[in-house]
Amino acid sequence: MSELRAATPLAPAAYDPDCTRCPRLARFLGDIRASHPDYWARPVPSFGAARPRIVIVGLAPGLHGANRTGRPFTGDHAGLLLYETLYQAGLASRPHSHSADDPLRLIDARIVNTVKCVPPQNRPLPQEVRRCNGYLAAELQQLRTVRVYLALGRVAHDGLLMALGLRRSAYPFAHGREHVLDATRSLIDSYHCSRYNTATRRLTAAMFREVVARACELAAVGHVRRAAPD
Repeated sequence: MSELRAATPLAPAAYDPDCTRCPRLARFLGDIRASHPDYWARPVPSFGAARPRIVIVGLAPGLHGANRTGRPFTGDHAGLLLYETLYQAGLASRPHSHSADDPLRLIDARIVNTVKCVPPQNRPLPQEVRRCNGYLAAELQQLRTVRVYLALGRVAHDGLLMALGLRRSAYPFAHGREHVLDATRSLIDSYHCSRYNTATRRLTAAMFREVVARACELAAVGHVRRAAPD
């Protein structure tokens, strides 16, 4: 697979494609590269606008999604609802993300992950979240234009607060809950757009559209599209 790059050139403190800080994750990636030599199987860089007003915080790359393609939420079920919703809200140029080198681009939005390497069973350990948090914190410090953080799930919510140096107890997680972080920035929580959550209808497409629309309203970006192209 050809070399992939984030939309914003990131300082080494924000992204290291050769990071091996977490022994368990490094071993897992090594096994994946051996069994799937065509997979990206490295830390996955963030994706999106260089000067975003909305930052979407995910959990970690999916085994056969971002870990395969090298772009967040690309190649697996979770990305179907995410990119379709972003397109409908005017935050994406296309409704579907197929590969890291397709022409899709994000508008006024950026996707970051709490953990940059795929974890076994999609479950990073607490110490892995902490080790990776320095990368997230360094990237967020570079993104000066952010007005809204949209956290997809509790782990992303907690990881974001850690990266921003904020106490979790002051900002409890709940779907659709809004938190004022300071005079210019807010946090909105959503259930993760995973296959499990959408299949069980814990999160419906309408629920997700509502939180994304609210993020757009607070950030003063986006516009609703009537229909997606083929």
